[in-house]
Amino acid sequence: MASGPRRRNEGGRVPQTEADREQLAWWDEARFGMFIHWGLYSVSAGKWQGRDVPGIASWLMHRDRVPAAEYANLAHGFNPVDFDAAQCVRLARDAGMQYLVFTAKHHEGFSMYDSPASDYDIVDATPFGRDPIAELAAACRADGMPLGFYYSQDQDWHHPDGFGNDWDFPDAAVKDFDRYLGEKVKPQLRELLTNYGPICLIWFDTPYSISKAQSEDLLAFVREFQPDCLVSGRIGNGVGDYGSLGDNQIPMGVVEGAWETPATMNDTWGFKIEDHNWKSTTMLLHLLAELTGKGVNYLLNIGPAPEGDIPEPSILRLGEIGEWMRVNGEAIRGTSPNPFRHPFDWGALTIKGDTLFLLFTSWPGERFVLHGLCNEVKHARLLADPGTAVEIHQSRDQARQLDILELALPPGSPDPHVGVVALELDSEPDVDPLPLQQPDGRMTLIPSLATIDGPRPPEGIRLAPSGLTEDWLDNSNSLTWRIRIADPGRYAVQVVTGTLRHASEWQGGHGVAVNIAGATLEADIAPDEKIDSPRASYFPEFATRMGSVTVEEAGIHELVLEARNVDPSATGGLAVAAVILSPDPH
Repeated sequence: MASGPRRRNEGGRVPQTEADREQLAWWDEARFGMFIHWGLYSVSAGKWQGRDVPGIASWLMHRDRVPAAEYANLAHGFNPVDFDAAQCVRLARDAGMQYLVFTAKHHEGFSMYDSPASDYDIVDATPFGRDPIAELAAACRADGMPLGFYYSQDQDWHHPDGFGNDWDFPDAAVKDFDRYLGEKVKPQLRELLTNYGPICLIWFDTPYSISKAQSEDLLAFVREFQPDCLVSGRIGNGVGDYGSLGDNQIPMGVVEGAWETPATMNDTWGFKIEDHNWKSTTMLLHLLAELTGKGVNYLLNIGPAPEGDIPEPSILRLGEIGEWMRVNGEAIRGTSPNPFRHPFDWGALTIKGDTLFLLFTSWPGERFVLHGLCNEVKHARLLADPGTAVEIHQSRDQARQLDILELALPPGSPDPHVGVVALELDSEPDVDPLPLQQPDGRMTLIPSLATIDGPRPPEGIRLAPSGLTEDWLDNSNSLTWRIRIADPGRYAVQVVTGTLRHASEWQGGHGVAVNIAGATLEADIAPDEKIDSPRASYFPEFATRMGSVTVEEAGIHELVLEARNVDPSATGGLAVAAVILSPDPH
């Protein structure tokens, strides 16, 4: 887990056949899983020779360029006698998680199970002498919890032919990646797939050097031993069963196909003693709601300490998440994403059959109004307070071409984290297909709802999995949205740009223009306003103020975003996240 050199395509294919959909059905139903990062890096805990090493704990060996032989000495002090596999599974189940993924081998090359293919493992190289994967597999079987394994197939800083260690093994010309695959990767995958019962998925990672043929060969190798085992998109080259967004990455809107976001509770993966930047339970539940509403699974990590115990902040948060899930879990498990496909400032929407769930990360108060839902709402209920009546009023404003839903709600949220209202509809959700103004007058226009004009890949613009524009390097490219304006007036226009997964930082300086209602606004992309949201915590976003325009008539309009001067040196080009229109009081 980490950012690094530009990687090959880590997305998964969109399920095309009934067999594809059947294989992914349990995973798609789950929506929420537990990741466990645990290894020798947990012993170092973010420190080396008494110094704090910046960055995530699991990358300490790489960041500090620690010699492999020296790093291996950590194994002599690794004796996690407090490890309790049953506790891990119980915490996951009680939190409402539906699958568990354990790090069998991370980039450091150390195996967290008894591997006949290598003595560099927790049974042979440590005083612990137990196989935690065997214990975890038994606990998962007893609970009925699907178990998957993380396996670093490309990077191995301990093996001379693995990718990543250029301080011990600097001569790239003598490296033989096929030899590494044959000597270590395949034998260990065979062990994991044949010694521990049914495995739900193999979570590969960081496909820096692996070729498409090698990715396809590994996929076939996994299927040979367990045909139903899923393979994550980070096997590389677009051959996985489902896609993997960046670590802690949240897309702008609903994504096509099957996707997952791996995420941390604090800032690091493996245990780091100085990382106290724990996300609150409220933030974690906001992220769960937002990702589910965008059709993305949430794989939330814990990092056991070197003694094997789980940090108390993780236990506390998982317990509180579980309390929320026991009441509100039907709005998460087995749901489909937001039918409007664009984000709402107040929270998220999910669907299950004829039920539309409103997940409020910001409670609206006693009156909530939604534009664009065409169904009849037969009944509304608060999941956390089903005894409180929710009054419904629906109308059609012909002049503004708006379907309007009004709900009378309690003044305060029924839940301190995320309040959920379930709307029982007369059929599956039917919504206005156009982006349209909500009652506050704002519109957030994301690239996936626009038409892309001009050159397309490989010469021109495409959409990254996160929903940002990528490879926008041609000034002839533009985005066009058809939008429904309900209330004529003056609107401030902002262009939000973000940070692409493979870019080292946010980049501005591009010249752009926005055309709407006969007016043209021009500006250079600049960090006028930092976006403060969980989505922008790890991938920064900034809003550029373009100016204001007057829209004199209600109805359908076109808004066009043009490139006027794209900086060709920017990684990935112009990375547009959204265009925002908001009422201008001046």
